[in-house]
Amino acid sequence: MTVTTFGSRAIGLAVGAAAALAALPVLAATYGQPVDGQLGLQMPASPVAQSINDFHTNVTIIITAITIFVLALMLYVMVRYSEKNNPEPSRVTHNTAIEVAWTVIPIIILVMIAVPSFKLLNLQYSYPKPDLTIKATGYQWYWGYEYPDLDGHSFEAIMLTDEERAEHKAKTGIDLPRNLATDNELVVPLNKVVHVLVTASDVLHNWTVPGFGSKTDAVPGRLTATWFQPTHEGVFYGQCSELCGKDHAFMPIMVRVVKQETYDAWAAAVKAKDKKGAKDILQKAALEQAGITAVATTN
Repeated sequence: MTVTTFGSRAIGLAVGAAAALAALPVLAATYGQPVDGQLGLQMPASPVAQSINDFHTNVTIIITAITIFVLALMLYVMVRYSEKNNPEPSRVTHNTAIEVAWTVIPIIILVMIAVPSFKLLNLQYSYPKPDLTIKATGYQWYWGYEYPDLDGHSFEAIMLTDEERAEHKAKTGIDLPRNLATDNELVVPLNKVVHVLVTASDVLHNWTVPGFGSKTDAVPGRLTATWFQPTHEGVFYGQCSELCGKDHAFMPIMVRVVKQETYDAWAAAVKAKDKKGAKDILQKAALEQAGITAVATTN
């Protein structure tokens, strides 16, 4: 087998494997949270998250192709230039073409990775004009939220216990995920730009929602920011991603994305201080998104 033939087959194998990897489905049954057996990142639900997923896929293809090609090349060299097959070793010490190739090709690959990564960074940190602004404050160990646009409406979001989750399921029929659901949830409108101003009251925390591609530190005494534009309805979960103490694992984030008319009705109820009305609106939206037509009843 000639070097050219083997190299062509190795490249073909690498390209084929990379294409198969790109076509491999993401084993995620729903948006907004991780699922058992999931392969890859969470399903993207914002322009930033979609760009992160695309970049991750492209880099994985490049890495896979390089790995397969190098492995094939190593195997070929081990066989072709073994003592048995090559008793008279070559005494060539330089090959200009190869030396230029192994310098130029990695540079081209790095440029192929760098250009989209810079575009992604620019997308993440070029904040479009917001339709809604929310302030998130990290505490040990829960999150507090404020809507400056809704007359300063504020609340705290505490993780639900297993008993509270069971009670919620009995009342609504909705099974909330363990260690991710909270007693209160952020509400944002579909397809609108949301700015989240993030800070902390005690130690470092981190506000992270993978489905939106949002992640920023919560620093005491400082304001940081992130943004997202949700493209799918439903509930999206995140967690504090900065080690912040003994209950670091138990301060989740829960964001509900609703239609604009639903958000407007909820916002009107909040401004009118109608807590029951606001709660009923969210419960109706939750049932619709969960595909439940009737609330579960108990005797």
